[in-house]
Amino acid sequence: MERQERPPILLQLLLWLVALLQIFPLVWLVNFSFLKSGEFFGSEILKWPKTFEFANYVNAFTYGSVPKYLVNSFMITAVTIVVAAVFSLMMGYAFTRMEWKLRGLALGLVMLGMIVPIHATLLPNFTLFNNIGLLDHPLSLMLPYIAFSLPISTLIMTGFLETVPRSIEESAVMDGCGVFGLLTRIIFPITKPAIATICIMNFISWWNEFIMANTFLTSDRFKTLPFSIMKFAGQYSSNYGAQFAVMTMIALPTLIIYLLFTEQMARGITAGAVKG
Repeated sequence: MERQERPPILLQLLLWLVALLQIFPLVWLVNFSFLKSGEFFGSEILKWPKTFEFANYVNAFTYGSVPKYLVNSFMITAVTIVVAAVFSLMMGYAFTRMEWKLRGLALGLVMLGMIVPIHATLLPNFTLFNNIGLLDHPLSLMLPYIAFSLPISTLIMTGFLETVPRSIEESAVMDGCGVFGLLTRIIFPITKPAIATICIMNFISWWNEFIMANTFLTSDRFKTLPFSIMKFAGQYSSNYGAQFAVMTMIALPTLIIYLLFTEQMARGITAGAVKG
């Protein structure tokens, strides 16, 4: 057996340094979530707490309305990623398998959405939602989230479908399978890696989005998890410990999902790089 060459020591050290720099903000966040508010000021970057202030997390759950806002965030994010995944699957199939005029132009127009920042549509969306009565409603977040999820989701799905042999679908059509049957029985099981990648990327993008939510949501009924941070920001003083506790809880779901599904994301993104 051939021995695999290890990377040079300097390269290993460089990679370790980059990894530490990437993980440091998370360590800093968790560290400060266990401090008292009066311990935040000083010259130290990291402070080992004299006593772990678990009351910060208790305050986050009670005064910060974390459970209610957490449910709202999960509802809005779940609907967004499911609808975006279904639409991207159908659009990817239409762009790669169906022959129709202006197909290339339509795909190009969808891809143009990737160069438009979502917050550039803040004022037009606010005016539109105000006129049709959608302000302070979950749809005012779901609709922009879904719209801006579709370009990259469609790109991933079309690239993945280009690697799938058409002979599988031709055999199903010869057996009498229709378009709906093809999508649900043939295409959906094959494209699960791409769908998983789309869902994870969209979850990471929209889970802790705040600017759109702060603009369109006004009542406490539909507010999302980042609003819990504002509960502890006062005019003259703030409960920094509780704010860091909330930010830690916001970051944990994204971190856990990313660590669990990193391999699926890499496989789904790179699947379309080489056409089979």
